[in-house]
Amino acid sequence: MERRPLRLRKGLPMLDKLKQQVYDANMALERAGLVLLTWGNVSGRDPDSGLVAIKPSGVEYEQMTPAQMVVVDMEGKVVEGELKPSSDTPTHLELYRSFPGIGGVAHSHSTVATAWAQAGRSLPCYGTTHADQFRGPVPVTEEMSPEAVGGDYELETGKAIVRAFEDLDPAEIPAVLVAGHGPFTWGKTAAAATENSIVLEHVALIGLLTEGLSPEAQSIAAFLRDKHFFRKHGDGAYYGQSDS
Repeated sequence: MERRPLRLRKGLPMLDKLKQQVYDANMALERAGLVLLTWGNVSGRDPDSGLVAIKPSGVEYEQMTPAQMVVVDMEGKVVEGELKPSSDTPTHLELYRSFPGIGGVAHSHSTVATAWAQAGRSLPCYGTTHADQFRGPVPVTEEMSPEAVGGDYELETGKAIVRAFEDLDPAEIPAVLVAGHGPFTWGKTAAAATENSIVLEHVALIGLLTEGLSPEAQSIAAFLRDKHFFRKHGDGAYYGQSDS
């Protein structure tokens, strides 16, 4: 007997919590001025079920509600929700499959980070502000081929991002610039992914200004970069208040 697709009932507490978190992260992206109109999207993944909640496609932020977040499985099948999920869902799912440990993905067309992506430029680590969040340059993907664009475009976008991290740790550089397109960021939660988008836009502007003032600017020394990154991230982090 052919099995019917799984469709979870509305109001399941785990999904309600996940959808609220994803809604909040999407609204934070909008409040930060990183999206216009209906552009951009944030998703979050439940670590127990593996289900992903994501912004619905083409819905204005002012009209959006937590209940409208769409829940899909890792194959992209809708298991809860009445609206279509974001058209970028296949990109998000490819990142979840390829980067173990991430629980949130954000995508925007924020002005300055998108300018670096359109220029086909990786974003150098010029200073400690950058290093606080990203341990090294934020990479830019290769340009996509006509075959990739004409095929399963959003999935191929995800694969291009994954290829850009063949020799990089996505936990240490939780951001990428998709050539000719724009930035994607990720983190342990949807909120963390949005935070990385906000920081990326800020350091993209700082990098642009740095090159304007000093076209020959160089990346900061690795020891200074690592000092700033690891004091905030990893087992030896000591920035902020302890839980004890």
